[in-house]
Amino acid sequence: MKNIAEKLSSEEYEKNFAEIHPPLTPNSAVSEANRCLYCYDSPCMKACPTHIDISTFIKKISTENLLGSAKTIFNSNWVPLTCAKACPVQELCEGACVFVEKGEKPIEIGKLQRFVIENYFSSDKRQLFKKEKPNGKNVGIIGSGPSGLACAAELSLLGYDVTIYEANKIPGGLSTWGIAPYKLRQADSLKEVEYIKSFGVKINTSTKVGKDISFDELYTKHDAIFIGIGLGEATRLKIPGEELTGVVDALDFIEDVKNEKWDSVNVGKRVAVIGAGNTSIDAVTEAKRLGAEQVYIIYRRGAEDMSAYEFEYELAKNDEVIFHFKTMPKKIIGDKFVEGIECVKVELGNKNENGKREIKTIQNSEFILPVDMVIKAVGQNINNNFINEIVGIKIEKSKVIVDTKTFQTGNKKIFAGGDCINGGKEVVNAAYDGKMAAHGIDEYLKK
Repeated sequence: MKNIAEKLSSEEYEKNFAEIHPPLTPNSAVSEANRCLYCYDSPCMKACPTHIDISTFIKKISTENLLGSAKTIFNSNWVPLTCAKACPVQELCEGACVFVEKGEKPIEIGKLQRFVIENYFSSDKRQLFKKEKPNGKNVGIIGSGPSGLACAAELSLLGYDVTIYEANKIPGGLSTWGIAPYKLRQADSLKEVEYIKSFGVKINTSTKVGKDISFDELYTKHDAIFIGIGLGEATRLKIPGEELTGVVDALDFIEDVKNEKWDSVNVGKRVAVIGAGNTSIDAVTEAKRLGAEQVYIIYRRGAEDMSAYEFEYELAKNDEVIFHFKTMPKKIIGDKFVEGIECVKVELGNKNENGKREIKTIQNSEFILPVDMVIKAVGQNINNNFINEIVGIKIEKSKVIVDTKTFQTGNKKIFAGGDCINGGKEVVNAAYDGKMAAHGIDEYLKK
């Protein structure tokens, strides 16, 4: 990178990356819990992908039964701290709260869940669940992200010997490496990892399947296998200049930031992020917090077409991000380093068979943005180096195909869940997949 943003003081970095949603105090948690109407049909529970019994865990807060509340949450979700801090609750549980229909503020379910789980992790962690006796069978899990951890926890309690194989040196997957630190710190994710390890789950880190250990070896060693590898391969822009120094993938950039060694992360003075999803917002707001003077989001469709949630959009606008809608990157300019990006304006036509409006470039509408860094956030493809070689595995549109109830693939011994089957949904969806896949595995191995 030719032009690097000025480094900030450690105090400035800590201030910039301070969490955006402060926790509840014990008094405020009880007060908020007492607002809950304990609806008989619990629309919030139905809106949660893991179907946590929300009204019950909130009721237990109001009676100061925090251990019981924690057990209620863990019964449905093995990564509840991550979900409490990083879930789009406005779109899920809180969005379904009956107070919303009344035009009133919904119950702060995310903050209440965070209060309960943080209280549990800061306590003596009294064991809330009893493990079944060892059944003599073992399961290998590829990937220690939310789906892998959830699957491992559930299987371990069912009496299985579980080993997770993780390519990274620090486990936790997306929760550890892929969520902006002002939402979730690494330490939060690792608390969940340690809790699940306390069930007897083994995690072999720095172990990449296909490199450090062959898939065939795992297939022979284990009675069943769960694949929870996420999506690791960034989609290319396929424009000139993509190989210049200063062009980076969004998740690589976010991973560097997640190390929390702020002054070691180089960021340009002027940064352009390509794409308008939630990952794009994380990347552009992190660049701003690292000291970038000007940040842009370039998106080929309109604001109404963004996959980023409304609250993420508002966060970016509050950080003075400039949005270039109906704009496509044409080429990245520079000799060795990024010096600018040439874009062209587009107009949107009729919807195609996929429900998206067709894009047509506007003649003579090209313009150049002077930038020092380009961050690609236009999606990911499944990292299927070893999956392609597995007999029975079917992949369509970069997603592993599974049975929607058992999460079993075409190879009966192999199950899968998380981003590799859904194309990149929320952490809470991955947590559900892993839990349900564990029961699919249990059913398979009991036959």
